[in-house]
Amino acid sequence: MPIAASAPLESAAGRHLRTVPGRPFPLGATWDGMGINFALFSAHAEAVELVLFDDPDDAAPAATLPLRERTGPVWHGYVPGLRPGQLYGYRVHGPYEPENGLRFNPNKVLLDPYARAIGRPLRWDDSLFGYELGHDDGDLSFSESDSAPYAPLGAVIEDSFEWSGDRPPKVPWEDTIIYETHVKGISMRHPDVPEPLRGTYLGVASDPIVDHLKQLGVTTVQLLPVHAKLQDRHLVEKGLANYWGYNTLSFFAAEPEYAASGPVVAARDFKMMVRGLHAAGLEVIVDVVYNHTCEGNKLGPTLSWRGIDNVAYYKQNPDDPRYYMDYTGTGNTLDAGTPYVLQMIMDSLRYWATVMHVDGFRFDLASALARELFDVDMLGSFFQVIQQDPVLSQVKLIAEPWDVGPGGYQVGHFPWQWAEWNGRYRDVVRQYWRGDAGHKGEFATRISGSSDLYERSGRRPFASINFVTAHDGFTTEDLVSYEQKHNEANGEDNRDGHEPNYSTNCGVEGATDDPDVLACRERLKRSILGTLLLSQGVPMLLGGDEISKTQGGNNNAYAQDNDVNYYDWDLDEREREFLDFVRQAIAFRQAHPLFRRREFLTGEPDDEGVKDALWWHPEGREMTDDDWDGEALPLLGLLLRGDRIGEVDARGRERTDDTLFLVFNRGGEPVELALPVEEAGQPTGWVGMPPFTGEGCGSDGAPLAPDGPAHVGPQSLAVLRAVFDGV
Repeated sequence: MPIAASAPLESAAGRHLRTVPGRPFPLGATWDGMGINFALFSAHAEAVELVLFDDPDDAAPAATLPLRERTGPVWHGYVPGLRPGQLYGYRVHGPYEPENGLRFNPNKVLLDPYARAIGRPLRWDDSLFGYELGHDDGDLSFSESDSAPYAPLGAVIEDSFEWSGDRPPKVPWEDTIIYETHVKGISMRHPDVPEPLRGTYLGVASDPIVDHLKQLGVTTVQLLPVHAKLQDRHLVEKGLANYWGYNTLSFFAAEPEYAASGPVVAARDFKMMVRGLHAAGLEVIVDVVYNHTCEGNKLGPTLSWRGIDNVAYYKQNPDDPRYYMDYTGTGNTLDAGTPYVLQMIMDSLRYWATVMHVDGFRFDLASALARELFDVDMLGSFFQVIQQDPVLSQVKLIAEPWDVGPGGYQVGHFPWQWAEWNGRYRDVVRQYWRGDAGHKGEFATRISGSSDLYERSGRRPFASINFVTAHDGFTTEDLVSYEQKHNEANGEDNRDGHEPNYSTNCGVEGATDDPDVLACRERLKRSILGTLLLSQGVPMLLGGDEISKTQGGNNNAYAQDNDVNYYDWDLDEREREFLDFVRQAIAFRQAHPLFRRREFLTGEPDDEGVKDALWWHPEGREMTDDDWDGEALPLLGLLLRGDRIGEVDARGRERTDDTLFLVFNRGGEPVELALPVEEAGQPTGWVGMPPFTGEGCGSDGAPLAPDGPAHVGPQSLAVLRAVFDGV
């Protein structure tokens, strides 16, 4: 299809428009005070048209302008007189040859991959697909329907913002406590958040939410995806929604749904949120999804990357380019090994770090980014570029270290600058507290910092992001209330969701008033989150766990934009008591450098023959190699010598602490054990440390004799402090 003549076009609003060559850099739409420069990468296109809309309700563009300038693979042009707020998209011409991976269709209006704002959301229509739905040839057919009335449009924005001397907190890794939450869910039902702000970026930074986070004691807020997302057609037709947001429509635009004042100002609202959280001393990490896009498999819609340059953006099946390599389970995989895809990812990361002021990133299915060709390669271009980048190398980088492809599980193998979600930690802590046999050795290794995974490559304990629950899976309340997942509300006949869950219900599935069952659940919740907060590494708390949030047994609540996911702030006495426990547990961790070590525990005698840590047998002696390999034990004890940390702080002062004895009784019965007197340095007694006093282990406040015995209640975590000469 030939491009229209080059005569200047006049928009429906009466503007006389013309293009001049402009520049190929930067990519995207950039306002300079006099007009807008447009630059679009497409290595295989034959022609590109810029389409301008005056109003989001318009069914057709107000103007169509050819971008005649091409520098390398970048098409560009400058339009004088245009201003921020301008709505725009592209039509890209080229071959439609799906069998060769080429899917150009100029009948489709395409979203700029560099759009900084979504000026009009998508409205589902068959015309959004590059092929004729229902045609016998499927995606090999060609659609001539114009998607202009329905396609998502970019909006040009001006990025200036009054940061008022914004100072990111820059919390050291070892002091970090992450709180994972969804922008909408945390404030949507909070009675003290003003109604216009509920469920928005500004709601996250509202006084009631910030006060809660500060009182809780976390240091870092990790937000589920905030990149603009697509609502899947099949979910919309079921009356559901893509709530989590792992379905990216734009890597630069903030999700407009969470803006309090309208979609085009989403970036401004996001910046106001970051500024507010920083002022409260809280870091902001965002969950980013650069492994795939919302366009899905070969039968998905043509919205942006597919129609701009399908073979450049996506990994094609080398045996049949009609199909994608799918390492993500979503139908496609972005090809981070190609220069312009890698540039787009890096440009996006730098934009969020420098313009939006975020403090770090959690990378969804990060192993997919390491597939420069097809195998996972931790020496690939993606990691090399980040390592040398003066901005990105200095922010917090967290990998979800797996994807769904062969060889994708890479826990412990990411480069040294990265921290990782430790899925092995999650599983064994769940198994231990459920009472499963055969896991005591790995449990001990994981809560000691997982040195087997990280130490050999020169990494430190804080390379391990320890978590027991996350957005994907059961909440802690559900982890002790359900033995089976209950995902019927997702409309997939309960087939979806992660398994195994390593969960228990304490005798009754789901909600109950049985006091014995509730007591069991409360003990386990305290033991599970207490373990998390007393482990070496960086703890990540699932937002809502501190107020006993339940999802009714749904372990895959991605499609539930409703009270299944919204926090219920109307707390009963049991929930208030548990919230108080979590606050105290976090404060305990922050008060004791023993749990925030920068070096791994050794368990080896120092020059004075003293060990920094040792594991204690229920019989009242140090564990031996045979004990680790032998029969199941009802509990484990861990002695930590606070005078043997062997580290200095930032000012060069020696870090010291109390000597503490931790007892993990996973059994269903109380246990009595002798205490490690000589190994602890001959204390004159022991005192229970709130909130980890368990049942009968110093819970009455009375000190214990030097050698005990200590009585530890069932399914309980207890902490005792060694007392020397009454101190």
